[in-house]
Amino acid sequence: MIFHVLTLFPEMVSAALAGSILGRAAQKGLLTVDAVDIRTYTCNRHKRVDDYTYGGGAGMLMQAQPVYDCWADVQKKITERTGHPARVLYMAPQGRTFDQKMAVDLAGEEELILLCGHYEGIDARALEEIGAEEVSIGDFVLTGGELPAMMIIDAVSRMIPGVLGNSESAETDSFMSGLLEYPQYSRPSVWRGREVPAVLLSGDHARVEEWRLDQSLALTKERRPDLYEQFVRDHPDVMEKRRKRIERERRIEERRRRKERESADD
Repeated sequence: MIFHVLTLFPEMVSAALAGSILGRAAQKGLLTVDAVDIRTYTCNRHKRVDDYTYGGGAGMLMQAQPVYDCWADVQKKITERTGHPARVLYMAPQGRTFDQKMAVDLAGEEELILLCGHYEGIDARALEEIGAEEVSIGDFVLTGGELPAMMIIDAVSRMIPGVLGNSESAETDSFMSGLLEYPQYSRPSVWRGREVPAVLLSGDHARVEEWRLDQSLALTKERRPDLYEQFVRDHPDVMEKRRKRIERERRIEERRRRKERESADD
């Protein structure tokens, strides 16, 4: 997959995505990050790409011409190579909130253009002409779209086969199942007096999966009740199976305690 990042700071994007998992994936040819400098497309002899906004207001605005020409050049090459244009995402706080569902959807694209604004953003006429999809990573404002673009690239890349060493890593991440991820532990089994839950050391894979589901449900209900309620609506079979399991375990525990009392009475 090829990510084309249209930005005023290409070195920032290239450097940040050159290491760790994404860097290794790029070396394997699984993905490419093409950071394109918008400034090289300006017609201004001083290489300016911004100007004051009409109507007044604080800050400068990226002009339509260099942004549009940069997009047009990249999109033309993509269309010639693939036979169709690529989707364009514009990083903007007023856009649709990026989530795991969108990451999975975007992972199916061959190529993707991510447009990064700066200063007060980009002239609205360029965005309209480009037909960009506005995407937000949350209800806060950053100095530019580069960080959101890199976050999206990271999230989408995890969905590409071969990028992660273990395919189950992506499948069990928070939000993939609709729930937050359960707590995880590594060696040693006791650290500063804190023990790993016994069920995880039991070797009983069925019980481990049940424990993980219980933990995910509890965490999601506490921290993201909206996701919890959605999961309950979407997975009535899972919730019913869990209810029966808990009831069965309760009856077994009651019988055990009754036997203990009877033995004590004898």
